[in-house]
Amino acid sequence: MCRILLLANLSVGRFDRGYIEADLRSGKLWTFRVGRQQGLLLRLFMKVATFNVNSLRRRLPIVLNWLEQHKPDVMCLQETKVQDSEFPVEEIQGAGYWPSFRGMKSYNGVATLTREKPERVLHGLNSEGDSEDVRILQVVVDGIPIINTYVPQGQSITSDKYVAKLLWFKHLKRYFETHLDRAKPAIWLGDLNVAPEPIDVYHPDRRVNDVDFHIDARNVFKETCNWGFIDVFRQLHPDRVQYTYWDYYRKAFDHNWGWRIDHILATAPLTSLCRTVEVDLEPRRAAGASDHTVVWAEFDNP
Repeated sequence: MCRILLLANLSVGRFDRGYIEADLRSGKLWTFRVGRQQGLLLRLFMKVATFNVNSLRRRLPIVLNWLEQHKPDVMCLQETKVQDSEFPVEEIQGAGYWPSFRGMKSYNGVATLTREKPERVLHGLNSEGDSEDVRILQVVVDGIPIINTYVPQGQSITSDKYVAKLLWFKHLKRYFETHLDRAKPAIWLGDLNVAPEPIDVYHPDRRVNDVDFHIDARNVFKETCNWGFIDVFRQLHPDRVQYTYWDYYRKAFDHNWGWRIDHILATAPLTSLCRTVEVDLEPRRAAGASDHTVVWAEFDNP
């Protein structure tokens, strides 16, 4: 019924339909579940991560390695750039995750990987489905809605695409009003294509006309957050200069010329339970890296 594997620093026990993981160095449980066949589910905390992979098929080894090393309960991917028929389902399932996804060839695409089959999956901005299903995906895990989003970039502040980006945030706020309750736990995360404050971008005085730092984009992002979402990274690290995206040119990563545009936000009931949130630079250092890297957070059980 129960198999226990003991390693130097890790103990893993697997039940028929559950598992337990403990870090013996710190004495802290990573995750604890009791088999669902008993009608009982217990989690001491949830670990979530977000990563714009900029092509899942090209970054699949990086994703699989991160899953193996860090064992998140939920990992949200953006810009998967893969049609549903070609999504690497077997590889993801082989890593121990249930993939929910919607994508298209060469552009956009979102995927959420969960330890267990989600209780609910919602594609797009409307419950009936729409063309935005390659940009927003909601799953419900242990009763907690997790909204994975890839917000439009906007091209330039004089373009129609930038106007569409601003409208997209307004639609997203209505989506929150329709599908969520700010008084209950919920998580919103992904590549949101906005650096909210000057601390979140290099040389901010030179970026004021960039679509990810223009004042209109920053204001509509704040308006969307004001529905009831709090930036947990900035909550725990109010003064830290930390980026999540560096373009491929001019050795931007080496110079740390970056942007913090990948975010994890939570409603107040969960924000108060967020104990850790970090940016992992190793995926950006890896061979064949995305231009983004992984952001992850841990929340105590509400």
